[in-house]
Parts: sequence; C-alpha cells; structure tokens
Amino acid sequence: MSKVTRATRVLEQARVAFAVHTYDYDPDADKVGLQAAEALGEEPQRVLKTLMTLVDSKPACVIVPSDREVSMKKLAAAFKGKSAEMMKPADAERITGYKVGGISPFGQMRPTRTVIEAEAMTHELVYINGGQRGLQVRLSPQDAVALLKAVVASVVA
Repeated sequence: MSKVTRATRVLEQARVAFAVHTYDYDPDADKVGLQAAEALGEEPQRVLKTLMTLVDSKPACVIVPSDREVSMKKLAAAFKGKSAEMMKPADAERITGYKVGGISPFGQMRPTRTVIEAEAMTHELVYINGGQRGLQVRLSPQDAVALLKAVVASVVA
C-alpha cells in the first residue's frame, strides 16, 4: 500500500502536521468507520468518517465521528439548505476521484463544501481518511477545518 496519495500530498503542500496510519481494511465490515477505529485501537469518536452528500442537489462533504449518524435536516441547515441526502457511491467516486471506503476530504478532484461535526473539535487529534482504503491521517481537527475551509456544526442525529 502506498502511503502517498493526493490527500497526503495536499497536506504536505499546506505544511499541515499529520501522521499516516495504516490498517487492514475489511470491505465486508458492516460499518467501515467503526472497523477502522477498532483496527487502529482508537475511540470511534476520534476516527472520523467522510461521507459525500447532496444538499439542495449540490455536492457536500460531511465529516463525523465513525460511531455517529448524520441528521440530514441538520446537515441541510448547516449549509442553509432545504434538503440533504446521501450521494450515490458511483457519483461520490466520480466527484472525489477516490474509491468508496477510501474517500478523503483532502485532494478531491473537485473542491466540495465541507462540514465537520462540532464534537470532533473537542479532540486534540483525530483520524480522517487519507485517500485510500486502509489509510488514515492523524491531525488536529483545527488544521482540517482551516485547510478545507469547513463549516463546524452539529450535524449528528
């Protein structure tokens, strides 16, 4: 497995401090984010999952703790929209340039507006997908927000 991806290159170019962590990705896991947390030996609240959504039919990226579910109503409100829904996997792969299970908010093919769950900001360091299945980057959530120009909001159910 390569530890250099578009996501890690973006982080390096931005001079963001991060560490790369790999684990055995299980494509058959019921909850990929929880499987990543378990494989890394980390609390699920610190291992964030990256989900691609549509808010008022426009792409949006949402980053939440792996043990939480997104409230579509709260997500829409975070972007001052009326409705939100999950993006189809094929569309998510086309828009981001990453495979489902390896979607990173960093280095996507098309920059997408992003929201990070407010709970994530309570941790010194969090894990976010590094652009490949089985690859996570550990970094400060504040650095992630700054680099992604993300909105911080409570979007979990």
